[in-house]
Amino acid sequence: MKNSKGGVQYALYNRDSSIPDEKYERYFRKGIAEIKNNRSTLTFNDLPAGKYAISILHDENENGKIDKKFLVPMPSEGVGVSNYESIGLFNRPNFSKASFRVDSSMTKDVKIIYM
Repeated sequence: MKNSKGGVQYALYNRDSSIPDEKYERYFRKGIAEIKNNRSTLTFNDLPAGKYAISILHDENENGKIDKKFLVPMPSEGVGVSNYESIGLFNRPNFSKASFRVDSSMTKDVKIIYM
């Protein structure tokens, strides 16, 4: 994270067409974690084996939604999606590209992008 303001919202998805989900309505599980030293982690326990994708929001003002820049449809807070190094108008996240297989205990790092 670029700073330790606010919190971090994690959303876990397990089906096609669930991403993008800017209003956080199609997630499988969701959690919120604090930031310490510009880092945050969250553990989702007891997941059935399958394909998943993660969406993360650095919710600096803690309002629970993705805030947008004035007159530009891009987030004004940090966002991250599994398997994405960049996000833009021509590189919008989708479940197919963001998904990864979970068969047992694992760790997944997600890059937070500030636009």
